[in-house]
Formats: sequence, C-alpha cells, structure tokens
Amino acid sequence: MKNFGPPAFSPVPFFDARLNRARFLQLVAVLPMTSAMTAVAQHLPAITMNTRPIPSTQEALPVVGCGTWIGFDQRPGSDEYQRLPGVLDALFAAGGTVIDSSPMYGRSEETTGELLAAAAKPRGTKAFLATKVWTSGREAGIAQMEQSFARLRTQRMDLMQVHNLMDWKTHLATLRNWKEKGRVRYLGITHYTASAYREVEAVLRAEKLDFLQINYSLDAREAEERLLPLAAERGVAVIVNMPFGGGGLLRRLRGKPLPAWAGEIGCSSWAQVLLKFVLSHPAVTCTIPGTSRAEHMADNAAAGAGAFPDAAFWRRNAESIGL
Repeated sequence: MKNFGPPAFSPVPFFDARLNRARFLQLVAVLPMTSAMTAVAQHLPAITMNTRPIPSTQEALPVVGCGTWIGFDQRPGSDEYQRLPGVLDALFAAGGTVIDSSPMYGRSEETTGELLAAAAKPRGTKAFLATKVWTSGREAGIAQMEQSFARLRTQRMDLMQVHNLMDWKTHLATLRNWKEKGRVRYLGITHYTASAYREVEAVLRAEKLDFLQINYSLDAREAEERLLPLAAERGVAVIVNMPFGGGGLLRRLRGKPLPAWAGEIGCSSWAQVLLKFVLSHPAVTCTIPGTSRAEHMADNAAAGAGAFPDAAFWRRNAESIGL
C-alpha cells in the first residue's frame, strides 16, 4: 500500500467554488484587458482561506500563495504583463498573502515590485514577500540580497531563503545577523528535487530555521517519508513548491473527467484536487502554485478553503486516478 503520510483532518461538507477557469474565461472573453481585471475583482468567490501558524512565531499564514517562476518574468507593455495585476487581485481577494520569487527567475522580482508599487495601497500591505539568495560567497550573497530588496521595493523582507542550499552556511550566517537587525523576519532553505533530500535533512537537523521550501505532490511524495515529519519535529514551517508535479501531472489529469469524490472535498477542478492533497499533510504550512492568469489564481485559492481529507481518503481514491 502506498504511503500517504500521517492523518490530517477529517472531511467536512464541501466548499462551493463559484469561479472556476471555464466560468472566468466566459466572463472576460469579450472584455478589454482592464475591464477583465475589474471583472475578476467583482466575481471572485467569497471564500475564507485557511491559515496555519508559522511554528517559530505562531503568526498565521494563508495556506495558498503564488509562485512567480516563469509567470512573472514578463516585460512591461506585453499582454502577459498586463494580466498580472489581476493575479495579485485574485490572490488577495481570496485571503492569500504569500508571493514567492528568486533572483534566478528572470525579472520576476522586479515585476512583483512594480505591480505592488503601482497598485492601490491595500494590495502592497497584504503581501508576505519571500525570495531567495542564489550565489556563492558572503559579499556576493549580500549584494544579491540587496538587489532583491531594491527590486521588490521593500525595506524588510518577510522571508529570505537559501536557494537550493547554495553556500548555505555562508548565507545563513548573514541572514541571522539581518534577522537580529530586523531586515528579514524569517529565514529558510529550499530545494526541489529528491536527490538533494539527504543534504536538506542534514541542514534541518543542524540548523535553527523558520522555513523549509520543498517539492511535494500527489505523484512525488518522497518528502513525506522523512522531511515533512522532521520539519514538524523541528518546528519549521513548510512551503510546498511544485504541487502540480512540475506541471506534468496537471496536464495529464486535465484530459480526464473529474471524479465524483472531488465534489465531496469541495473541488471543482483538478488543480484544486492536487492542492487539497498537498494541504492535507499537517506539516505543510503553505503551497505556492505558480500562475500568470487571474482565473487560475482564483481557482487555486479556492483549494485553501474548507477542511482537508485525511490520509485514508487519499488511499481510497488516489489509485482510482492512477496515482
């Protein structure tokens, strides 16, 4: 029998997600771009997104955020760039706050900073900004992180992470100093591949961290064997990247009809099913599916409402979809 991790929460009557991808596209297909963005704000589902505490402080963090890899690497003036304000509107309207970026994501940090600065004041004040350092050497790390502050247009970073453990000892020393000075609120490490889990585990055991960002999905569950339980034991918040299995899993499932049991847990799309699975693990604090479209952000955010099935539910039903 496949291992689906420890039990999480029992299902409750499902949440009715009123705006799915198909409905959104019908709504805005005949509208110009600016009108479409207004339509998003007016027709987003009225959900109450769950929050989970960051173990090191007990601060409540909404369980669904937004990743910026690829989607936010856009030039001003392009059609893709003009869609991005709607993504942030959808995130914040649903109660989400976490926006995760990195200097390795092209101009995604810069785009995020521009959009937050150009928006109405409430949008910027709601954001929980997370980014990463991705270089070797103390001075190079400091320079890159200072650049991230400038690009994101912030004086204080909510979360700074060592990307893929690159020169992690050096950068964690800098970040601890910055945390004491109030420049960063939280520090952590990231990775995205099971081949690095042994090193990730060693760092988790050796260092005092606030966050671990790691990949986890219905078709890549290795993290639940050791890393997720260890994070819970060590009091480390977990941000899940690649909840759709890098995109391949979601693309594969889209051609299949949604099973009847999806409705039992409040899911009206495959994206919501996959996110519900990730959030069903009690060690997971937040997940950050990436998107550049407002309707996808709204659909993703809906997965953060209601309760989450326990491990027995996934054992009963995952095999019915070939997983």
